[in-house]
Amino acid sequence: MRSGAGKVDSEMASYVVHGTKFQAPKRFTVLEPVGQGAYGVVCSGHDEEKREPVAIKKIENAFEHLTFAKRTLRELKILRHLRHENLIDIRFVYLPGERDRFEDIYVVSDLMETDLASVLKSPQPLSDEHCQFFFYQLLRGLKYVHSADVIHRDLKPRNLLVNSNCDLKICDYGLARVRYPDEVFSTCPMTEYICTRWYRAPEVLSSWADYGKPSDMWSVGAIFAEMIRRKALFPGKNTQHQLQLIISCLGTPEKDVLRKIPNDKCRKFIASLPATTPRPLEEEIVPNASPGALDILNKTLCFNPVLRITAEKTLDHPYLALLHCPEDEPIRSPLDVGDFEFERRKIDMDALREEIYMEGLRYDKPRQEQYLAEARRKGRVYNIADYRLLAPGESQYSSDEEGG
Repeated sequence: MRSGAGKVDSEMASYVVHGTKFQAPKRFTVLEPVGQGAYGVVCSGHDEEKREPVAIKKIENAFEHLTFAKRTLRELKILRHLRHENLIDIRFVYLPGERDRFEDIYVVSDLMETDLASVLKSPQPLSDEHCQFFFYQLLRGLKYVHSADVIHRDLKPRNLLVNSNCDLKICDYGLARVRYPDEVFSTCPMTEYICTRWYRAPEVLSSWADYGKPSDMWSVGAIFAEMIRRKALFPGKNTQHQLQLIISCLGTPEKDVLRKIPNDKCRKFIASLPATTPRPLEEEIVPNASPGALDILNKTLCFNPVLRITAEKTLDHPYLALLHCPEDEPIRSPLDVGDFEFERRKIDMDALREEIYMEGLRYDKPRQEQYLAEARRKGRVYNIADYRLLAPGESQYSSDEEGG
Protein backbone atom coordinates (compact mmCIF):
# COMPACT_ATOMS: atom_id res chain seq x y z
CA MET A 1 0.00 0.00 0.00
CA ARG A 2 1.42 3.36 -1.03
CA SER A 3 0.51 6.40 1.00
CA GLY A 4 -0.35 9.94 -0.05
CA ALA A 5 0.13 13.10 1.96
CA GLY A 6 -2.64 12.09 4.34
CA LYS A 7 -0.95 8.88 5.43
CA VAL A 8 2.20 8.05 7.34
CA ASP A 9 3.00 4.64 5.93
CA SER A 10 5.18 3.31 3.16
CA GLU A 11 4.62 -0.15 1.79
CA MET A 12 3.45 -2.07 4.82
CA ALA A 13 3.61 -5.71 5.78
CA SER A 14 0.92 -7.16 8.04
CA TYR A 15 1.28 -9.84 10.71
CA VAL A 16 -1.04 -11.44 13.25
CA VAL A 17 0.34 -11.21 16.80
CA HIS A 18 -1.69 -12.53 19.74
CA GLY A 19 -4.75 -12.49 17.51
CA THR A 20 -4.40 -8.83 16.56
CA LYS A 21 -3.16 -7.14 13.40
CA PHE A 22 0.44 -5.92 13.62
CA GLN A 23 1.81 -3.77 10.80
CA ALA A 24 5.31 -2.64 9.90
CA PRO A 25 7.04 -0.91 6.98
CA LYS A 26 8.84 -3.53 4.94
CA ARG A 27 12.25 -2.28 6.14
CA PHE A 28 11.35 -3.96 9.47
CA THR A 29 10.96 -7.71 9.85
CA VAL A 30 8.68 -8.55 12.78
CA LEU A 31 9.99 -11.63 14.61
CA GLU A 32 8.08 -12.56 17.77
CA PRO A 33 6.10 -11.01 20.64
CA VAL A 34 8.24 -10.14 23.67
CA GLY A 35 5.76 -8.25 25.84
CA GLN A 36 2.14 -7.28 26.27
CA GLY A 37 0.35 -4.76 28.47
CA ALA A 38 -2.61 -2.41 28.70
CA TYR A 39 -1.06 -0.25 25.94
CA GLY A 40 -0.74 -3.10 23.40
CA VAL A 41 1.98 -5.46 22.20
CA VAL A 42 5.78 -5.32 21.82
CA CYS A 43 7.52 -7.50 19.24
CA SER A 44 11.16 -8.08 18.52
CA GLY A 45 12.17 -7.21 14.98
CA HIS A 46 15.03 -6.48 12.64
CA ASP A 47 15.77 -3.25 10.81
CA GLU A 48 16.87 -4.43 7.37
CA GLU A 49 18.25 -1.01 6.40
CA LYS A 50 20.47 -0.57 9.46
CA ARG A 51 20.96 -4.29 10.02
CA GLU A 52 20.23 -4.20 13.74
CA PRO A 53 17.67 -5.71 16.13
CA VAL A 54 14.81 -3.48 17.29
CA ALA A 55 11.72 -3.55 19.48
CA ILE A 56 8.44 -2.52 17.84
CA LYS A 57 5.68 -1.40 20.20
CA LYS A 58 2.11 -1.20 18.96
CA ILE A 59 0.06 1.26 21.01
CA GLU A 60 -3.52 0.19 20.40
CA ASN A 61 -6.57 2.48 20.39
CA ALA A 62 -4.35 5.45 21.18
CA PHE A 63 -7.24 7.93 21.09
CA GLU A 64 -9.72 6.07 23.27
CA HIS A 65 -8.93 8.35 26.25
CA LEU A 66 -7.54 11.87 26.30
CA THR A 67 -5.16 11.16 29.19
CA PHE A 68 -3.71 8.12 27.41
CA ALA A 69 -3.27 10.03 24.14
CA LYS A 70 -1.58 12.85 26.02
CA ARG A 71 0.82 10.46 27.76
CA THR A 72 1.72 8.96 24.40
CA LEU A 73 2.38 12.38 22.89
CA ARG A 74 4.45 13.44 25.91
CA GLU A 75 6.66 10.36 25.68
CA LEU A 76 7.16 10.73 21.92
CA LYS A 77 8.21 14.37 22.32
CA ILE A 78 10.49 13.84 25.32
CA LEU A 79 12.31 10.88 23.81
CA ARG A 80 12.78 12.69 20.50
CA HIS A 81 14.79 15.28 22.43
CA LEU A 82 16.58 13.07 24.98
CA ARG A 83 19.36 10.94 23.53
CA HIS A 84 21.57 9.07 25.99
CA GLU A 85 23.06 5.60 26.34
CA ASN A 86 21.05 4.90 29.49
CA LEU A 87 17.68 6.01 28.10
CA ILE A 88 15.54 4.02 25.71
CA ASP A 89 15.57 5.74 22.33
CA ILE A 90 12.98 6.20 19.61
CA ARG A 91 14.35 5.26 16.21
CA PHE A 92 11.21 5.46 14.14
CA VAL A 93 7.49 6.14 14.49
CA TYR A 94 4.82 5.11 11.99
CA LEU A 95 1.06 5.57 11.98
CA PRO A 96 -0.77 3.32 9.49
CA GLY A 97 -3.82 5.01 8.01
CA GLU A 98 -5.01 8.47 7.15
CA ARG A 99 -4.52 11.46 9.42
CA ASP A 100 -8.15 11.54 10.58
CA ARG A 101 -8.59 7.80 10.93
CA PHE A 102 -5.46 6.12 12.30
CA GLU A 103 -5.98 4.59 15.76
CA ASP A 104 -2.75 2.69 16.40
CA ILE A 105 0.77 4.02 16.87
CA TYR A 106 3.93 2.01 16.26
CA VAL A 107 7.18 3.00 17.97
CA VAL A 108 10.53 1.42 17.04
CA SER A 109 13.25 1.49 19.71
CA ASP A 110 16.14 -0.45 21.28
CA LEU A 111 15.58 -4.15 21.79
CA MET A 112 16.27 -5.03 25.43
CA GLU A 113 16.07 -8.53 26.89
CA THR A 114 14.20 -7.97 30.16
CA ASP A 115 13.60 -5.48 32.97
CA LEU A 116 15.04 -5.08 36.44
CA ALA A 117 11.81 -6.21 38.12
CA SER A 118 12.08 -9.60 36.39
CA VAL A 119 15.75 -9.89 37.34
CA LEU A 120 15.00 -9.13 41.00
CA LYS A 121 12.26 -11.77 41.07
CA SER A 122 14.51 -14.41 39.50
CA PRO A 123 16.88 -16.73 41.39
CA GLN A 124 19.85 -15.15 39.58
CA PRO A 125 22.30 -13.87 42.23
CA LEU A 126 23.26 -10.18 42.21
CA SER A 127 26.63 -9.26 43.67
CA ASP A 128 27.43 -5.85 45.12
CA GLU A 129 29.29 -5.18 41.84
CA HIS A 130 26.10 -5.94 39.87
CA CYS A 131 24.12 -3.57 42.09
CA GLN A 132 26.78 -0.88 41.71
CA PHE A 133 26.75 -1.12 37.92
CA PHE A 134 22.95 -1.05 37.60
CA PHE A 135 22.72 1.78 40.11
CA TYR A 136 25.46 3.76 38.35
CA GLN A 137 23.71 3.52 34.99
CA LEU A 138 20.39 4.56 36.53
CA LEU A 139 22.02 7.65 38.04
CA ARG A 140 23.95 8.42 34.86
CA GLY A 141 20.74 8.42 32.85
CA LEU A 142 18.79 10.34 35.47
CA LYS A 143 21.50 13.03 35.73
CA TYR A 144 20.96 13.65 32.00
CA VAL A 145 17.15 13.64 32.32
CA HIS A 146 17.26 16.11 35.21
CA SER A 147 19.71 18.37 33.35
CA ALA A 148 16.98 18.70 30.70
CA ASP A 149 14.59 19.90 33.45
CA VAL A 150 12.51 16.74 33.07
CA ILE A 151 11.14 14.83 36.07
CA HIS A 152 10.48 11.18 35.25
CA ARG A 153 7.84 10.62 37.99
CA ASP A 154 7.49 6.86 37.42
CA LEU A 155 10.84 5.29 38.22
CA LYS A 156 10.47 1.65 39.27
CA PRO A 157 12.23 -1.65 38.45
CA ARG A 158 9.71 -2.42 35.69
CA ASN A 159 10.75 0.77 33.88
CA LEU A 160 14.45 -0.09 33.90
CA LEU A 161 15.23 -2.30 30.92
CA VAL A 162 18.34 -4.47 31.06
CA ASN A 163 20.36 -6.86 28.93
CA SER A 164 22.40 -9.91 29.91
CA ASN A 165 25.58 -7.82 29.64
CA CYS A 166 24.06 -5.60 32.41
CA ASP A 167 23.35 -2.60 30.18
CA LEU A 168 20.47 -0.58 31.65
CA LYS A 169 18.09 1.91 30.01
CA ILE A 170 15.32 4.01 31.60
CA CYS A 171 11.99 3.78 29.78
CA ASP A 172 8.36 4.97 29.99
CA TYR A 173 8.13 8.77 30.05
CA GLY A 174 4.35 9.00 29.72
CA LEU A 175 3.99 10.47 33.24
CA ALA A 176 7.08 12.68 33.04
CA ARG A 177 6.92 16.46 33.40
CA VAL A 178 8.94 19.16 31.72
CA ARG A 179 9.59 21.92 34.24
CA TYR A 180 8.24 25.25 33.05
CA PRO A 181 9.66 28.48 34.48
CA ASP A 182 7.18 29.77 37.05
CA GLU A 183 6.58 32.95 35.10
CA VAL A 184 5.69 30.94 32.00
CA PHE A 185 3.48 28.21 33.38
CA SER A 186 2.09 27.67 36.84
CA THR A 187 -1.48 26.68 36.02
CA CYS A 188 -1.24 22.92 36.31
CA PRO A 189 -0.38 21.53 39.77
CA MET A 190 1.44 18.23 40.08
CA THR A 191 -0.81 15.26 40.72
CA GLU A 192 -0.46 12.41 43.20
CA TYR A 193 -1.43 9.59 40.86
CA ILE A 194 2.06 9.02 39.56
CA CYS A 195 4.50 6.23 40.05
CA THR A 196 3.74 2.80 41.48
CA ARG A 197 2.90 3.36 45.16
CA TRP A 198 5.91 1.49 46.54
CA TYR A 199 8.30 3.98 44.93
CA ARG A 200 6.39 7.20 45.63
CA ALA A 201 8.13 9.92 47.60
CA PRO A 202 6.50 11.16 50.82
CA GLU A 203 5.70 14.54 49.25
CA VAL A 204 3.81 12.77 46.47
CA LEU A 205 1.91 10.56 48.91
CA SER A 206 1.15 13.68 50.97
CA SER A 207 -0.35 15.54 47.98
CA TRP A 208 2.10 18.44 47.94
CA ALA A 209 0.99 20.87 45.23
CA ASP A 210 4.46 20.97 43.71
CA TYR A 211 7.46 18.68 43.77
CA GLY A 212 10.49 18.16 41.61
CA LYS A 213 13.63 16.18 40.97
CA PRO A 214 14.00 15.01 44.61
CA SER A 215 10.88 12.86 44.13
CA ASP A 216 12.79 10.88 41.48
CA MET A 217 15.70 10.49 43.89
CA TRP A 218 13.40 8.92 46.49
CA SER A 219 12.36 6.36 43.86
CA VAL A 220 16.05 5.76 43.07
CA GLY A 221 16.73 5.03 46.75
CA ALA A 222 13.77 2.64 46.99
CA ILE A 223 14.92 0.82 43.84
CA PHE A 224 18.51 0.59 45.13
CA ALA A 225 17.31 -0.90 48.43
CA GLU A 226 15.26 -3.44 46.49
CA MET A 227 18.31 -4.44 44.45
CA ILE A 228 20.14 -5.24 47.68
CA ARG A 229 17.20 -6.87 49.52
CA ARG A 230 15.60 -8.58 46.49
CA LYS A 231 12.24 -7.39 47.79
CA ALA A 232 10.48 -4.03 48.01
CA LEU A 233 11.50 -1.77 50.90
CA PHE A 234 8.09 -0.14 51.44
CA PRO A 235 5.37 -2.43 49.97
CA GLY A 236 2.37 -0.35 51.05
CA LYS A 237 -1.17 -1.64 50.48
CA ASN A 238 -2.62 1.87 50.14
CA THR A 239 -1.47 5.45 50.55
CA GLN A 240 -1.94 5.55 54.33
CA HIS A 241 -0.16 2.21 54.80
CA GLN A 242 2.66 3.43 52.56
CA LEU A 243 3.16 6.49 54.74
CA GLN A 244 3.05 4.33 57.87
CA LEU A 245 5.80 2.05 56.55
CA ILE A 246 7.98 5.02 55.63
CA ILE A 247 7.51 6.78 58.98
CA SER A 248 8.06 3.58 60.98
CA CYS A 249 11.45 3.36 59.25
CA LEU A 250 12.53 7.01 59.01
CA GLY A 251 10.84 8.28 62.15
CA THR A 252 8.25 11.01 62.66
CA PRO A 253 8.94 13.95 60.34
CA GLU A 254 9.95 17.31 61.81
CA LYS A 255 7.16 19.78 62.51
CA ASP A 256 8.42 22.26 59.92
CA VAL A 257 8.20 19.50 57.30
CA LEU A 258 4.66 18.58 58.39
CA ARG A 259 3.62 22.21 58.00
CA LYS A 260 4.56 22.05 54.31
CA ILE A 261 1.87 19.42 53.65
CA PRO A 262 -1.09 21.35 52.20
CA ASN A 263 -3.58 18.50 52.54
CA ASP A 264 -5.20 18.85 55.99
CA LYS A 265 -6.43 15.26 56.08
CA CYS A 266 -2.99 13.89 55.25
CA ARG A 267 -1.21 16.20 57.70
CA LYS A 268 -3.58 15.20 60.51
CA PHE A 269 -3.17 11.51 59.68
CA ILE A 270 0.63 11.73 59.98
CA ALA A 271 0.36 13.76 63.18
CA SER A 272 -1.95 11.10 64.64
CA LEU A 273 0.61 8.31 64.20
CA PRO A 274 2.63 7.28 67.29
CA ALA A 275 5.88 9.25 67.57
CA THR A 276 8.73 7.10 66.31
CA THR A 277 12.50 7.46 66.07
CA PRO A 278 14.45 6.43 62.95
CA ARG A 279 15.44 2.77 62.70
CA PRO A 280 19.04 2.14 61.54
CA LEU A 281 18.78 0.71 58.05
CA GLU A 282 21.64 -1.71 58.62
CA GLU A 283 20.00 -3.44 61.58
CA GLU A 284 17.07 -5.13 59.91
CA ILE A 285 15.86 -3.28 56.83
CA VAL A 286 18.92 -3.69 54.60
CA PRO A 287 21.18 -5.88 56.77
CA ASN A 288 23.52 -7.02 53.99
CA ALA A 289 24.28 -3.60 52.48
CA SER A 290 27.85 -2.31 52.39
CA PRO A 291 28.67 0.88 54.35
CA GLY A 292 28.81 2.90 51.12
CA ALA A 293 25.45 1.61 49.98
CA LEU A 294 23.90 2.37 53.37
CA ASP A 295 25.21 5.93 53.23
CA ILE A 296 23.57 6.44 49.83
CA LEU A 297 20.29 4.98 51.11
CA ASN A 298 20.33 7.36 54.06
CA LYS A 299 20.90 10.30 51.71
CA THR A 300 18.20 9.39 49.20
CA LEU A 301 15.50 8.13 51.56
CA CYS A 302 14.92 11.39 53.46
CA PHE A 303 11.34 12.39 54.28
CA ASN A 304 12.23 16.03 53.64
CA PRO A 305 12.90 16.39 49.88
CA VAL A 306 15.18 19.40 50.49
CA LEU A 307 17.68 17.11 52.24
CA ARG A 308 17.78 14.48 49.49
CA ILE A 309 21.00 14.07 47.52
CA THR A 310 20.94 14.81 43.77
CA ALA A 311 21.76 12.36 40.98
CA GLU A 312 24.91 14.30 40.13
CA LYS A 313 26.19 14.30 43.72
CA THR A 314 25.34 10.61 44.15
CA LEU A 315 27.52 9.80 41.15
CA ASP A 316 30.39 11.45 43.01
CA HIS A 317 29.88 9.21 46.08
CA PRO A 318 32.83 6.94 47.07
CA TYR A 319 30.58 3.89 46.63
CA LEU A 320 30.70 4.52 42.86
CA ALA A 321 34.36 5.61 42.69
CA LEU A 322 35.39 2.77 40.35
CA LEU A 323 32.66 3.64 37.84
CA HIS A 324 32.37 7.42 38.15
CA CYS A 325 33.80 9.31 35.17
CA PRO A 326 32.54 12.93 34.98
CA GLU A 327 33.74 13.33 31.39
CA ASP A 328 31.50 10.41 30.36
CA GLU A 329 28.36 11.48 32.25
CA PRO A 330 26.82 13.95 29.80
CA ILE A 331 24.22 16.60 30.46
CA ARG A 332 22.23 18.85 28.13
CA SER A 333 20.40 22.15 28.16
CA PRO A 334 16.80 22.28 29.45
CA LEU A 335 14.18 21.26 26.91
CA ASP A 336 12.50 24.04 24.97
CA VAL A 337 9.11 24.30 26.66
CA GLY A 338 7.67 25.68 23.43
CA ASP A 339 7.48 22.09 22.18
CA PHE A 340 5.17 21.23 25.10
CA GLU A 341 2.50 23.90 24.67
CA PHE A 342 -0.14 21.16 24.68
CA GLU A 343 0.51 20.75 28.43
CA ARG A 344 -0.87 24.20 29.28
CA ARG A 345 -3.74 24.66 26.84
CA LYS A 346 -7.37 23.59 26.73
CA ILE A 347 -6.82 20.95 24.09
CA ASP A 348 -9.19 18.36 22.65
CA MET A 349 -8.71 14.99 20.99
CA ASP A 350 -8.34 16.54 17.53
CA ALA A 351 -5.40 18.62 18.77
CA LEU A 352 -3.75 15.53 20.25
CA ARG A 353 -4.32 13.61 17.02
CA GLU A 354 -2.66 16.40 15.03
CA GLU A 355 0.26 16.66 17.46
CA ILE A 356 0.89 12.90 17.38
CA TYR A 357 0.51 12.82 13.60
CA MET A 358 3.12 15.56 13.28
CA GLU A 359 5.44 13.62 15.56
CA GLY A 360 5.14 10.63 13.23
CA LEU A 361 5.92 12.80 10.21
CA ARG A 362 9.19 13.91 11.81
CA TYR A 363 10.54 10.46 10.94
CA ASP A 364 9.49 10.80 7.28
CA LYS A 365 10.69 14.19 6.02
CA PRO A 366 9.35 13.93 2.43
CA ARG A 367 5.84 13.20 3.70
CA GLN A 368 6.17 15.91 6.33
CA GLU A 369 6.95 18.50 3.66
CA GLN A 370 4.13 17.22 1.45
CA TYR A 371 1.60 17.31 4.29
CA LEU A 372 2.55 20.83 5.38
CA ALA A 373 2.46 22.11 1.79
CA GLU A 374 -1.01 20.63 1.32
CA ALA A 375 -2.20 22.16 4.61
CA ARG A 376 -0.95 25.59 3.51
CA ARG A 377 -2.61 25.21 0.13
CA LYS A 378 -5.94 24.40 1.79
CA GLY A 379 -5.54 27.14 4.41
CA ARG A 380 -5.69 24.61 7.28
CA VAL A 381 -2.35 25.16 8.99
CA TYR A 382 -2.50 23.81 12.55
CA ASN A 383 -1.44 26.12 15.37
CA ILE A 384 -1.53 25.02 19.02
CA ALA A 385 -1.86 28.70 20.01
CA ASP A 386 -5.42 28.58 18.63
CA TYR A 387 -6.28 26.70 21.84
CA ARG A 388 -6.61 28.99 24.84
CA LEU A 389 -4.33 28.87 27.87
CA LEU A 390 -5.65 27.10 30.95
CA ALA A 391 -6.73 29.25 33.87
CA PRO A 392 -4.84 28.66 37.15
CA GLY A 393 -6.01 25.36 38.66
CA GLU A 394 -8.24 24.53 35.68
CA SER A 395 -8.44 20.93 34.51
CA GLN A 396 -7.30 20.37 30.96
CA TYR A 397 -10.47 18.49 30.10
CA SER A 398 -13.75 17.51 31.71
CA SER A 399 -14.59 14.00 32.92
CA ASP A 400 -16.90 13.62 29.93
CA GLU A 401 -14.07 14.48 27.54
CA GLU A 402 -11.74 12.09 29.36
CA GLY A 403 -14.00 9.22 28.43
CA GLY A 404 -12.89 9.84 24.88
